[in-house]
Amino acid sequence: MHFRSATNADAPRVRDLVFAILREFGFTPDTCGTDSDLTDIEASYLAGGGAFELLINDQDCIIGTVGLMPHGEGACELRKMYLAQEHRGRGLGKLMLENAIATARRLGFRRIELETESRLVDAIRLYKHLGFQPI
Repeated sequence: MHFRSATNADAPRVRDLVFAILREFGFTPDTCGTDSDLTDIEASYLAGGGAFELLINDQDCIIGTVGLMPHGEGACELRKMYLAQEHRGRGLGKLMLENAIATARRLGFRRIELETESRLVDAIRLYKHLGFQPI
């Protein structure tokens, strides 16, 4: 497995994965609102100095996504961190989050913010384990 930066060519496969995971947890994708950033990944993340990375398996399938969207002076927002169901419970979520933190540092961000749905208890547990504080 490896990480690579996403491009707009990846957007349809990214949306397929993210929307499937949202539905798995009982959420409806919001293509005109909070999920509209997946229509143009390059403009939403990369053009402003952020990142959108994909976790790719050995068969060249996207199994995970994580975005860093610039969000104010020295800050970015962690967005769209999702991992395909069949790959959960193997430490890959932790690997993805550690990679995102390292990428944020490399890009010069001093703070990472995130919002998450309270029903995503495993994600919240991971964020807290790696030092994120609720505010």
